[in-house]
Amino acid sequence: SALEAGLSSAGVNIILFGPMPTPAVAWLTKTLHTSAGIVISASHNPYYDNGIKFFNQAGQKLNDEQELAIEALLDQPMQMVESDQLGKAKRLNDVAGRYIEFCKRAANRQLLAGKKLVLDCANGASYHIAPQVFEELGADITVIGNKPDGFNINQDCGSTEVSVLSEKVIETKADLGIALDGDGDRVVMVDHTGNEINGDQLIFMVAKHLHKLNQLKGGVVGTLMSNQGMEAGLKQLGIDFVRADVGDRHVHQELSKRNWILGGESSGHILNLNLAGTGDGIISGLMVLEVIMETGKTLKDLAAEMQLYPQVMINVKTEQPKQLAQNPKLIEQAQQVDDSLGDEGRVLIRPSGTEAKLRVMVEAKDPSKAALHAQQLADLAQTLT
Repeated sequence: SALEAGLSSAGVNIILFGPMPTPAVAWLTKTLHTSAGIVISASHNPYYDNGIKFFNQAGQKLNDEQELAIEALLDQPMQMVESDQLGKAKRLNDVAGRYIEFCKRAANRQLLAGKKLVLDCANGASYHIAPQVFEELGADITVIGNKPDGFNINQDCGSTEVSVLSEKVIETKADLGIALDGDGDRVVMVDHTGNEINGDQLIFMVAKHLHKLNQLKGGVVGTLMSNQGMEAGLKQLGIDFVRADVGDRHVHQELSKRNWILGGESSGHILNLNLAGTGDGIISGLMVLEVIMETGKTLKDLAAEMQLYPQVMINVKTEQPKQLAQNPKLIEQAQQVDDSLGDEGRVLIRPSGTEAKLRVMVEAKDPSKAALHAQQLADLAQTLT
């Protein structure tokens, strides 16, 4: 209501709908030819970490320069219009049906006939959308995390906590489980034995399948956090791989720059620009299910085609994470470790974007090496704080 009042007082006309998944708002922003789209959502976080997301008229997230320009305006007096120029608000009630049909167009009719699935909607914005999509494509589904009360979003459910989903998949003898996050732009999966399959693994299996069909335009974009096992697996297939900064909007920008179509993050943000203009958990899930149906393999078998490198992450508390990340002694030691690991591992040291912490991450084929080097670097960082 406060957002609506503020926009109206600035003379902006408003179309209201919701609750709806974030990718639905992105798609509707473009489809309805509006100037921008706005989502208020906790995303994958607890309800009290509510945030705001903006989309441009093309349904894409804003770039860094645009975000900084908006933040600069927050410190300036707001310009309000006269009463006869106030913006008008109207509510659209049929947008859920429109978006369901859009999602279904990303898959073959009756794609999921005979498939038994468990779907976790994270007590979030997809609770009334995702079940219909998968049911109408022929799946036999069991739904959990579909009773949002405004406080239980992502609480012990969804893409960040799949233990309940794993148990339900085993209990119901389902073919697999699908976990969305609270605002519906992420997806991770669980195979029929209850093992979690993350975004990197899902991206790899889609890339491999599209490459085999000569439908993968260019290479794959990951992020600084993407597992090196995915990079190694793609390299073996002759598929180019580049890393963008963390965040699905940076993945999108890199894809657009290179005129590629596929990319994403280990957290489950997956983009196929041939299907949607932003990360969409439902559509990404359908994309993976199509690979499963066309190959005749199980999710477990497809995931086994890529080796994830063991990853150890240690958070070092510091009031100045950016400065610590640039400390010459830490940089030198990290480079020595990175050189020693060669193609069988890597080091990443980066400041947290949301907390007063420095993240020290080491990947290695040998898990003992990953643990040892991560602890050594974290200890060094601690002495330098």
